[in-house]
Amino acid sequence: MALKQELEKQGNWLFKYRSILPIGILFIGLIVFIKTNLQEKALDRMIYYEFFYLLLSLLGLGIIIYTVGHTPQKTSVRNAADGKFADTLNTTGIYSIVRKPLYLGNFFMWLGPALMTENIWFIISFILFYWIYYERIILAEEQFLERKFGNNYRTWAEKVPVFIPKLEMFTSNSLSFSIKKVIKKEKNGLFAIFLIFMVFDLIGEWVKDYRHYNMISIIGCIVTMLIYIVLKIIKTRTSYLENNR
Repeated sequence: MALKQELEKQGNWLFKYRSILPIGILFIGLIVFIKTNLQEKALDRMIYYEFFYLLLSLLGLGIIIYTVGHTPQKTSVRNAADGKFADTLNTTGIYSIVRKPLYLGNFFMWLGPALMTENIWFIISFILFYWIYYERIILAEEQFLERKFGNNYRTWAEKVPVFIPKLEMFTSNSLSFSIKKVIKKEKNGLFAIFLIFMVFDLIGEWVKDYRHYNMISIIGCIVTMLIYIVLKIIKTRTSYLENNR
């Protein structure tokens, strides 16, 4: 099997389990975090650092929300179970400055917890893992898109970078923002971020036998959990989210 085909095959497999594998990395990060805090030479984290890490994750979520809210149905391979699903090609809005905005958002979302470990080797390993992991997924996706859209895709891909945005190329979104689609598809993201940061903070304080908890993460977790429950009820017991694009 040619290398390109092998990488595409790997990318399709990784795409299939894209929701599971990052959890393993998060678990490893938590172990590294505990080990770092057990060391006597470990420095106490200032709340400003934790707040910055949280902002990075929220930035990533913001990119995802903006992307999802402005894209129509059936335009992203991200929505398909087998990674082969796209009726039209997104080329406006955020897709006019970067080809993979969802993966860019995911990177910042996961970078926040990675930085919480304060272990330079784990942070570097995380970045390398993310690069190798999504490089294969992106290759598989773009092979599919190129076969489906041909020259239209190649012309767009030649101008727009994969991962690092070119802000000067921005063009207006072809569709207005859909809050319904965001609620339907990304309602758990905000709660997940605050939950992860709260767990890291509580474990860190427990390991060091401290009691000065980060109330931002704790209160944020409680509030976003309530928001998630309300949105879940809206989705399951009402028709509000139906007929969204």
